[in-house]
Amino acid sequence: MTQLTDGDRVRLSTGHEVTLPLVTEATVAGAALSARYDVAKSLLPDGLTPVRTAGRRAAVVLLCVEYHHIGDDAMAPYDEFAVIVAATPDGRRPTLLPLLTRDVGGYVWSLPVTTEPARALGDEIWGYPKTVADITHRDDATRRETTVVEDGSRVATVGIDWPRAWKRRETVESYAVREGQLERTPIEFQGKLGVAPLSNRVDVDLGNHERADTLRSLDLGTRSVLRFSLDGRIAYGAGRPVER
Repeated sequence: MTQLTDGDRVRLSTGHEVTLPLVTEATVAGAALSARYDVAKSLLPDGLTPVRTAGRRAAVVLLCVEYHHIGDDAMAPYDEFAVIVAATPDGRRPTLLPLLTRDVGGYVWSLPVTTEPARALGDEIWGYPKTVADITHRDDATRRETTVVEDGSRVATVGIDWPRAWKRRETVESYAVREGQLERTPIEFQGKLGVAPLSNRVDVDLGNHERADTLRSLDLGTRSVLRFSLDGRIAYGAGRPVER
């Protein structure tokens, strides 16, 4: 396994080259929803445990992302739809954690994107399970509605109201398995960031794709634990192995 570090320049199988940390510009609408703990746990690799929320449920995050720039315009802009299970490394912290703390990371379970270079980027550098799909964002002053269609079948249509935003910076971690190794990746958000806890301003309509069946089995709650947005910069650092 080739261990990447910040400062490396990486050439993808598509011929595109990017430098780590990869700095992007994006507009994001996201929501964390409560989910069945046992199903969420089944989606995680060894070494991660779901974060518990109220009622001994887990948390699943849906992200609707429109990238405007990737690195030094290393590739064309693209869209993505992330399904992330809020998780923490086994034995590192108690499993009962407030979702709003910065101790919580997320395992990227599914990540459809709209172009092949975008798929190669996530897969080859971070091990993200990217697939190529049709993703449509419809934005207005109050919300973003995102529809994902893959292999001719609709995965989901997700509507998220924009929360009130202000300028700030936050850092989180994502988890993925690259070449058989569980890695954690630091991700920094900077720009107009909105956060709103506990609201019913999120709608999820699942389709008939097989991945929608898994999402349906999570029994996603009808009220968001957390609703958030970003209009600004996202920087992805190099992944680091999670010690077990």
